[in-house]
Amino acid sequence: MIVVATADFELYHEVVALLRDRGVAFTTVESGDDLPEAASVVIAAPDDDVAGDAERVTATAADARRAVDEALAHLRSGGGRTVVGVDPGVRPGIAVLAGETVVAAFQVPLGDAVETVRREVADAVDPIVRIGDGARLQGARLVNDLDDVTVELVDETGTTPYLGTGARGMGDVLAAVNIARLEGDRIDSREVDPTAGELQRIKDRSRQLSSDDRTIDEGLARRVAAGDLTVEEALDEHRS
Repeated sequence: MIVVATADFELYHEVVALLRDRGVAFTTVESGDDLPEAASVVIAAPDDDVAGDAERVTATAADARRAVDEALAHLRSGGGRTVVGVDPGVRPGIAVLAGETVVAAFQVPLGDAVETVRREVADAVDPIVRIGDGARLQGARLVNDLDDVTVELVDETGTTPYLGTGARGMGDVLAAVNIARLEGDRIDSREVDPTAGELQRIKDRSRQLSSDDRTIDEGLARRVAAGDLTVEEALDEHRS
């Protein structure tokens, strides 16, 4: 776990904001207080008093991003194999685990998912990406685009947890965590022929997004299903 232990308000503010933006699990303590037993790396200012044996990353507010990157690198290198779980969909949930520790989590548009995954595994040794087998069309696009990393297809049945009050919007990310912890079947590519119902949903979506009550044809819908076009791009082609 990452611990922020500093009396420097500016450093505290910058580091906590960066960790929250990246969905990283962390805790905070006062400068000089004992660290939690689970602490493996601590971020502090040069003049902070830090107790315990955790790896120390020293920083100022000006280089807070470097400190967060360094802390995450240490957490991953000491925490086991890097595994990325992906719950596919229009906005996939993505969870990055180092061993059993969740070190980052994201929910991004489908078009940004591959770049996000590649960035998170760039410096990892023998990383693995586990993608849920639901949302077939979006999942197939991710599998095919991640051709430079080991990918497993995981049965995602039961991976989406019940969400209580106040947890709305977290389901896809929590499902990604569960997917990351399940072994799947190694896969290099996935060809999926869209069903008539899936094509109709894409066409319906195009009509909803159109400002001129327009519906794309089946050929364009198939290209959207294959990930070659977004619905908006298909509408532009249909107009031209």
